[in-house]
Order: sequence, then structure tokens, then C-alpha cells
Amino acid sequence: MQKLKGRVVSTKALKTAVVLVSGVKTHPLYNKSFIRTKKYLVDDQIGVKEGDLVEMVKVSPVSKKKHIVTGK
Repeated sequence: MQKLKGRVVSTKALKTAVVLVSGVKTHPLYNKSFIRTKKYLVDDQIGVKEGDLVEMVKVSPVSKKKHIVTGK
């Protein structure tokens, strides 16, 4: 069970939130730090709002593009 933390970017779709997850990585050769980001479509069961920090859990697929559920 993989947990992710991110910030809610959009809640325009019904029962769906778009969450942006970012993390800092270091290049293996050049040792330069850079930010990697990815957006996830999340099944919103608790009614989050834009700007909220949420914790997400991977589950079996809810729909074609949603396989993550909000926790808090």
C-alpha cells in the first residue's frame, strides 16, 4: 500500500480531485537538485477543496484513470 502526499490543484470534476505531488531529486552525474512534479486524478470521498494538503492511498482501479483515494 503506497501513500503519497500532495496539494489539491483542481476540484472541478464530480467526486474527483487533481492532486499535484512534487519531490526534490538530485542528478546522479551532475549533482544538481531539481523538482519533479506529477498530477494524479484522485477519487474524492471526503470533499477536499483547492489548496488542501492531502494524503492519498493507491487502491484497485476506480475508473480508467483513477486508482488513488484521498485519506485526509
